[in-house]
Amino acid sequence: MVPAEKESGLHRIVVVGGGAAGLQLVTQLGDKLGRKGKAHVTLVDRARTHIWKPLLHEVAAGSLDIGHHAVDYLHHAHQHHFRYRIGQMIGLDRATRTVQLAASHDAEGREVTPERTVPYDTLVMAVGSTTNDFGTPGVAEHAIALDTQAQAVRFHQRLVNAMLRAHTQTGPVRPGQLHVTVIGAGATGTELAAELHRTLRHVVGTGLDRIDPDKDLKITLVEAADRILPAVPHRLSAEVMALLTKIGVEVRVRARVTEVRADGVALADGAFIPSELVVWAAGVKAPPFLHDIGGLETTRTNQLVVTPTLQTTRDPDIFAIGDCAYLVEAGSDTPVPPRAQAAHQQATYLVKQIPAKMAGRPLTPFRYRDFGSLVSLGEYSTVGSLMGFIQGKNMFIAGLFARLMYRSLYKMHERALHGTVKTALDAAARALTRRTEPRVKLH
Repeated sequence: MVPAEKESGLHRIVVVGGGAAGLQLVTQLGDKLGRKGKAHVTLVDRARTHIWKPLLHEVAAGSLDIGHHAVDYLHHAHQHHFRYRIGQMIGLDRATRTVQLAASHDAEGREVTPERTVPYDTLVMAVGSTTNDFGTPGVAEHAIALDTQAQAVRFHQRLVNAMLRAHTQTGPVRPGQLHVTVIGAGATGTELAAELHRTLRHVVGTGLDRIDPDKDLKITLVEAADRILPAVPHRLSAEVMALLTKIGVEVRVRARVTEVRADGVALADGAFIPSELVVWAAGVKAPPFLHDIGGLETTRTNQLVVTPTLQTTRDPDIFAIGDCAYLVEAGSDTPVPPRAQAAHQQATYLVKQIPAKMAGRPLTPFRYRDFGSLVSLGEYSTVGSLMGFIQGKNMFIAGLFARLMYRSLYKMHERALHGTVKTALDAAARALTRRTEPRVKLH
């Protein structure tokens, strides 16, 4: 293993995970501390580019081109005065204050970077979450999750290949051959089902005339709870349910999956859904490598237990934010939910608190504010519930206003990374290119 990198005596801040929270944090700390030579700020991630996770369902459906939205870590690090180190975290040595990274390899299996260690004085874990298959047989072999860019691209390629295969085969389309089953009706699964309904028909309309969209294409959304979007208000769930039913998405609630097979999905009630394309979007857990890492306290779903200041319970020099952090605030019986708005708020909080810790000042407790929920059904509609929007009351929104609010969340994320001017210019450029590019990727 390559020894830890030598430093020049400055405080070393290492952030593991370049998702929404981690990238925002290193960007702002780099601008605030790295640019002025007050600290070394380093980002560690196994990928080379970042894309906002709520967009992955659009990548999977083919309605979003990663090339227009991905942030290159190496270039972004240079622009914002932090360093990027590629590699997957595989260990933590709290005694020597080092993070162990696995070797990275290219597509041909050749080693790009060796196993090595990265030293830290302050460590922030922002490694996000993965889907939880609850040990269901066949999920790993026959279903695809949407946790990463690679998975989203892989599903899209599998989808397009299935349609090309069906169009050119000599026999008729088999039952289930072009049937997509999405397991888990949270935000990701629900939004994917709606987006796929539109994009599948658009792909067929490009010349695959041997496929009958009404007969051969089918989308089923499966949820174990008694309603879709179980974490949002009932009114929002009912509105989305009505919209999905209207466009022809089959929704099955109170349906527990017992097995995923190559030809479909088996349910606990004995029913079987013929489907050769399956997405698993049910359940959330932190990455398995976090379990008891470095002797830190973790939950049964691998989340790092943190104090009100987001410091891990057994080491004040290690913080955790985003989906991998488990925080129960004072006066609450439930943890802060694994949502993008929570990750954004925690990153914003640490931008102020880490310099305070470096200066020896006490940290103030983190306070989560729930601003509500928004669910996008693509071009069909967007609905949401805003918390405390008017005089402390909740407000239900739908249509154009809800769609603008949904898009503004992504713009807020971009603005945190690039600033107002670049975000505005990028938005204008994308608006122009959308007029000349295909509406759906076909590769």
